[in-house]
Amino acid sequence: MFDLAKDEITEGSIPRALLVLAAPLVAQNFALVAQSVVDIFWVGRLGEEAVAAVGLVIPYTALLMVPLIMLFVGSQILTSQRVGAGDIEAARRVPFNAIALALPLSLVLIGLVLAFGDELVALLDPSPLVFDLAVTYLTAFALYALVPSVLSDTLESGFTAWGATRIAFIVNVSAIVVNLVLDPFLILGWWVFPRWEIYGAAVATGVGYTVGALVALWYTTRDTTEFTLTRDALSLQPDLFRDLVEVGYPIAVQNAGRHLARVLMVSIVSLAGGAAGLAAYTIGARIATLAFVPASGLGQAATSVIGQNLGADYPDRAERTTWVGVAVAVVGLSAVGVVQYLFPAAIAHLFVRDISAAALESTVRYLQILVFGYWALGAIYTLEAGFNGASRTNVSMWSTMAQYWGVRLPIAAGGAFVLGQGVEAAFWAVTLSNVAAALWLGGYYWYSTRDGMLERAAEQASSTAAD
Repeated sequence: MFDLAKDEITEGSIPRALLVLAAPLVAQNFALVAQSVVDIFWVGRLGEEAVAAVGLVIPYTALLMVPLIMLFVGSQILTSQRVGAGDIEAARRVPFNAIALALPLSLVLIGLVLAFGDELVALLDPSPLVFDLAVTYLTAFALYALVPSVLSDTLESGFTAWGATRIAFIVNVSAIVVNLVLDPFLILGWWVFPRWEIYGAAVATGVGYTVGALVALWYTTRDTTEFTLTRDALSLQPDLFRDLVEVGYPIAVQNAGRHLARVLMVSIVSLAGGAAGLAAYTIGARIATLAFVPASGLGQAATSVIGQNLGADYPDRAERTTWVGVAVAVVGLSAVGVVQYLFPAAIAHLFVRDISAAALESTVRYLQILVFGYWALGAIYTLEAGFNGASRTNVSMWSTMAQYWGVRLPIAAGGAFVLGQGVEAAFWAVTLSNVAAALWLGGYYWYSTRDGMLERAAEQASSTAAD
């Protein structure tokens, strides 16, 4: 029902292709949000400091994924273009070569965390209790979650590129369900399990990813889609390594810039708002994922649809796909924002049952401020898909750099410490930077399509597949 054939993507209704492919991805991303929400819910049973510790190292766990995301995104883009051009064997080789690069890279990253984890957390100057909890969570996440996430996410990129988003959904939900079931047992020591507290939260995540990777591998041995495990697909190709890095490295730089900026934002929030402000920022960040989930899923679907249409030499359909995606995302996220604006206190109490009055006040204010930029989040993800599907990942990279380093951080730091507006300046900085990025991406996409970007991308995709 949710898997589309190539001709349906390159010749059928664009809104239908987007919505059919996006539906499992949106559901999958909501499940990922549920995983984060439930993690914080159970960690919240340990106290406000435990929630602050997880929030403190979230940017670091995201930074660990940055070099790997380069390969996931490069894999999806190159695979979708080869599928669109009809070169099935070449398309199969892309995800498996991506795994061959990602696995040794993940081992290097684990070594860096083990060697420098304490120093990285100390840079953020937390209280002694938050420091110990944060180091524990970061180290356990690296040891137990990084390698299985490489296998799971890279194979998932292949299914998504092929249009088999239903299988990508199953892979992710398998991982998430295992994680959610294990959380109370490993965090709080239910039944015969040890009470591992914040360490148990990271272990549960790692076990979940492992199950997801096994499910993904199982699907590659079946004939459910054309993305199957063959001897030819396992052949290593240095030229393909180069292509994966060339297409994906701007995404790595983009995410590195974004997450480094988030590390600094955490520092600003911690200095300006203390533990209460940091707890509010952590809760707001998790809830904000509910807003960009539909846009993120739609953006993933749009990247595959755009890539396949460019591979099939249909640049006009690729452009229409982008603008349809923008319209759907803007409307959908605006609706999500209305609910969040009306019930911020209830949301805060859901995360931390005994939240302090100061933390509650900050959280309510942040949740309401975020709402004003939700429409922009929708536009950002789908406009970036328009560029990424055409292999113009450098545009997304530069846009993110400007969004975070040119707008968000200066407003947050200047407002909090120069103008004396405190932690609320950091909250407004998030929303204003999202709005700015949506406006300039929309303008530049319109200009680029008038300048022949998609026609050049279609020609390049066809010639690459032929090679």
